[in-house]
Amino acid sequence: MGKVVVLVDRDREDCLELKRRIEGMAARAGLLTRARAGGGDWQAATRIVCEELEAWYFGDWKAVTSAYPRAPSVLPRKLRNSDAIAGGTGEALERVLRKAGYFKGGLQKVVVARAIAKHIDPNRNFSPSFRVFRDAVVEAASSA
Repeated sequence: MGKVVVLVDRDREDCLELKRRIEGMAARAGLLTRARAGGGDWQAATRIVCEELEAWYFGDWKAVTSAYPRAPSVLPRKLRNSDAIAGGTGEALERVLRKAGYFKGGLQKVVVARAIAKHIDPNRNFSPSFRVFRDAVVEAASSA
């Protein structure tokens, strides 16, 4: 049987409560989750993006600067812990890119995602939530 990896933005919800609710939905659907399998074979894994998906871009800043070369080559200290950026990672990314001369009319999330995705190296990304997501995808793919 195949595996499903569920990915959800936390936004402003409690991570543990959100994961508990999703795990409950999977259980009601008859799926054995990775958390409940205790290291055994699983059918569904729940992964939460801490804050918003844009946090993952801060986890691989080289991908961002490859897509947007005028962005600062070194992240400001307050943005280095990508999963702990307060006040919205999308907004933080917009501020950094606008200051570098991009998106004066507002951040275009789909455009940014496509541009940065071309440069992302899953093994370089230091975001903890990205790493657990990556590992679940690799595990799911290796058992297919």
